[in-house]
Amino acid sequence: MYFYANFLCLFFAGNLLDRFSTKKMLSFAISLCTLGTFFFSIATVYWVAATGRFMVGAGASFCFLSCIRLASRWFPPRRMAFVTGVVVTMAMLGGLVAQTPFAMLTAYLGSWRQALLFNTGLGVVILLATLFLVQDRPPDAQELAKSDKQQLIELGLWRCIKLAILNPQNWFGGIYTALINLPVFVLGGLWGILYLTKVHHISDTQAAFATTLFFVGVIFGCLIYGWISDYIQRRVLPMTIGAILSLAVMLFMMYSSDLSFFSLTILFFLIGLVTSSQVLTYPTIAELNPIYITSTAVSIDSLCIMASGFIIPPFFGWLMEASGKHQVVNGVSIYSVQDFNHAMLIMPIAFIVALIITFFMRETYCQSQA
Repeated sequence: MYFYANFLCLFFAGNLLDRFSTKKMLSFAISLCTLGTFFFSIATVYWVAATGRFMVGAGASFCFLSCIRLASRWFPPRRMAFVTGVVVTMAMLGGLVAQTPFAMLTAYLGSWRQALLFNTGLGVVILLATLFLVQDRPPDAQELAKSDKQQLIELGLWRCIKLAILNPQNWFGGIYTALINLPVFVLGGLWGILYLTKVHHISDTQAAFATTLFFVGVIFGCLIYGWISDYIQRRVLPMTIGAILSLAVMLFMMYSSDLSFFSLTILFFLIGLVTSSQVLTYPTIAELNPIYITSTAVSIDSLCIMASGFIIPPFFGWLMEASGKHQVVNGVSIYSVQDFNHAMLIMPIAFIVALIITFFMRETYCQSQA
């Protein structure tokens, strides 16, 4: 329900953020997430729990786009990549906190319901901070705000949507992000621990640690790519290098035998690090579109990622089944090394396609090209 709501609302969220106060939209989104978390924490029947998760997904569709919208107004284009990297780093830190720290909080409070009620309280704190601290624009940008509003009025809703949808650069960026992001869904999410235990024969605890280091790699990678991009005044070049490095590291891990636990943790960290080049698509898209449709344009990037989240994990499982090497014991599939190697090919293929896409993307030189 979370993913359904998120996917359905992303494009609408982008349109609303371009046309209305970012602070008001963000406050509404946080309120929706907080209320949805509360409903889920007290749910005793399915429909209440499902409604709660749907509300959280709908609210979350505004959050990242709000950050990009604010960043585009408060920071010059030459700083956008690093700022975007910081935003994505915060998102990844949230993912880490939601794992072991949240489990520890649940154990301390005695139940997951109590932990979610604590999370609801945190949502209220974040809402209050947003109401008191967030501003749509710098104080000296009011004339620009009037100009953007007038542009939106003159163009109309449908022409703004048409400008975003018919810009091929937005789709190139979105597809690049979705392809380079595959390890997040496959290794960081559903299949990573099982891959490490079955193929490389390490324990569940060791596999969980390696997966954690994958996200640590993403955290550092977002900041490094953002800083490098801003420093060299290039967007597409680091994305091209990121695709090449992603391909090299993935192939090395797939076709190296007898890797130690230490080697695997380093490789998982490196995969997270090098695939973080995806963070550069957000400032690139922002710079390739008029500033008054930034959120609508960036929402296309987010839609592509969410679509890959629907498609890739089950497709990966289908590829493992299709290899025909697995066994079924008591109704449970037992996968072999060959099954994983067959399915893992999807990632180097995706990185090659992402590399090709970078040759069709326009370089912005960290300046607005709209």
